[in-house]
Amino acid sequence: MSGNDGRTRDNTAGPSARSARTTAATAATAATALTTLAALLLAAGCGTQAESGTVPEGWGTLKTPALTVAHPPAFEAQGDGERSKYNAAAATLSDDSGTIGMITVQLDFTDADSVEEAAIGAEAGIALGSTLGKQEEITVPGPDGDEEARRVNFAFTQKDSAAGSGAGTPGGALDPKAGTRVEGVIVAGLDADDKTYAVRIDAVEGKLGDGDLKRIIDSITVE
Repeated sequence: MSGNDGRTRDNTAGPSARSARTTAATAATAATALTTLAALLLAAGCGTQAESGTVPEGWGTLKTPALTVAHPPAFEAQGDGERSKYNAAAATLSDDSGTIGMITVQLDFTDADSVEEAAIGAEAGIALGSTLGKQEEITVPGPDGDEEARRVNFAFTQKDSAAGSGAGTPGGALDPKAGTRVEGVIVAGLDADDKTYAVRIDAVEGKLGDGDLKRIIDSITVE
């Protein structure tokens, strides 16, 4: 009796143990699959975002000895004889009304010992009466890793065909009709030789999407 009982208990325990092991293995496989799926989804999500310092596909690039910055395809780069003497590089966006967007690069435009002073110097080119935001700390890619920079947002209302947009200053000029609202961003800092630089982006309100603005700023790279 005791032997038969023992065998009965063994026979009963065998399938149960195998079932438990099978269930555990199935659970482990499912967990692994879920982990793998989550990793793939995370990787796919990360893949949709451009890394700083990259040029989006189809975009152009403004190159200077100190830095580079990308511009959307609709912007046209200016040649040496076209751009202001204050600009080391520039690109413009135009429509039937004239120039409605502009990206400019200024180099060594003021003496400064810090990125804060560089930003203050760049702010001097913003038209009087503009709404000026606070300096925001950001970083841009550089030869030795991320470099400290400052971002400043501003906006103003166009006064006439030339005034109000920084004509004759390091900012360049837009020429929409009077009363048009213009929005802008300046990114300023010190280059690899500790000389000042400023990338300024002006555009008539609604003519440059937030996505393109971010891509422009993200593309800035100190050489």
